[in-house]
Amino acid sequence: MPIPCRTGCGKNAMLKRPKTGDALCKECFFWAFETEIHFTITKAELFKRGDSVAVAASGGKDSTVLAHVLKTLNERYDYGLNLMLLSIDEGITGYRDDSLETVKQNRDDYEMSLKILSYKDLYGWTMDEIVAQIGRKNNCTFCGVFRRQALDRGAAMLGVKCIATGHNADDIAETVLMNVLRGDIARLKRCTAISTGSEGTIPRVKPLKYTYEKEIVMYAHYKKLVYFSTECVFAPNAYRGHARALLKDMEKIRPTCIMDIIYSGETMAVKEEVTLPTQRICTRCKFVSSQEVCKACVLLEGLNKGLPKLGIGKSSKAKRMLDEYNTKKEQNLKDATKELDNDGEKTENNCQSNQKCRSNLCKNKRNGLLNNEITENKKSCNNKCSGNCDRTKVIVDNTKVDNLLAKYAIHEPVKKINTDDNIVNVDEDFDTSDNEDVVNIDQEDDTCSASCGTMGSLMGF
Repeated sequence: MPIPCRTGCGKNAMLKRPKTGDALCKECFFWAFETEIHFTITKAELFKRGDSVAVAASGGKDSTVLAHVLKTLNERYDYGLNLMLLSIDEGITGYRDDSLETVKQNRDDYEMSLKILSYKDLYGWTMDEIVAQIGRKNNCTFCGVFRRQALDRGAAMLGVKCIATGHNADDIAETVLMNVLRGDIARLKRCTAISTGSEGTIPRVKPLKYTYEKEIVMYAHYKKLVYFSTECVFAPNAYRGHARALLKDMEKIRPTCIMDIIYSGETMAVKEEVTLPTQRICTRCKFVSSQEVCKACVLLEGLNKGLPKLGIGKSSKAKRMLDEYNTKKEQNLKDATKELDNDGEKTENNCQSNQKCRSNLCKNKRNGLLNNEITENKKSCNNKCSGNCDRTKVIVDNTKVDNLLAKYAIHEPVKKINTDDNIVNVDEDFDTSDNEDVVNIDQEDDTCSASCGTMGSLMGF
């Protein structure tokens, strides 16, 4: 026997609302679903007339439904909003590249402009490259931190007033459970806020805060919306998955537990003596942070320095790792310098420069000599070398120097000046304004890039 719609519209019910248990037809379900979101928006005063709003679009069910509903309500109730889509490409092969095609379809369907930012462009890393460095643990830590900041960067580029995210009631209840289980009081106090963001930053709003995930899926299904349903390949290792499994088991017993948990998080009191972090601006990237240097900058520094675990765990651990890294780097530089100096002592008797000998003299004849003495002493040059100081095609294979220069990106600019008939390479800051006929022999010795015994100017120490 057909069940009539609870609203008394005269139609048969097509579904039972997971949130309330009411039997409704499709049209009444659509109306109830959209009206509740409209009530949430107006009660919390999320938007102002004329605002530009960026909808965080991932191509999934939440962001797709959010974009569709906001467009519908904007037209129905005349919000006067300028809606646009903002999507982040994390660089996850087989997941994000496919979901971005769905986002582009949403752009065409809802007639909204679309801005796509990638981790590769913003940070120089994709999530695939990050996972290759850190392994299959803590993936969501990197992705979540970078994604939040990427949304802020994108919103700043678009010049919007706020960012609308697709966080639903299930997401918020899961976050409350996670923070309780981890004892994270700072996040527990703000995770239930419908609008987040301090003064001077672009706020984020959650129009779907009180909307059940199951109802979002049903709305998308009956509306025949196009969305991407594949789970992220790195998500199964996330801690959130355990909180989600616990919440689903509790929902089977008590469907209202989702709203109950959200209400508990909203009304939970924190003792006055508990010190909570305050939001500030990162000294490096100038985006919102609860520390002097934001988490995104710490994680990125760890990746760039080969310390992928730098931002994982307590800040004291990160400081210790940085101290060890800097100490090791200084020691490596000292060892490399000492080794190069030792190699120079071994080869000081063999002038093997791949350039013309700059003063036509070997090292034993370079003390205080001027150009007018070069010709007279040129014959004695073969006392400690091969006797051919003007050769230009000697190939020197010094891999230690090449590796050191490649590793530390040290470049020493040189320029050429004429001294009589010889071409001499000297430093850019070498001053020849007073006497163009005088060549500084000591400075020439420092710039010898072959194996004449010194590397001081190249090392830059």
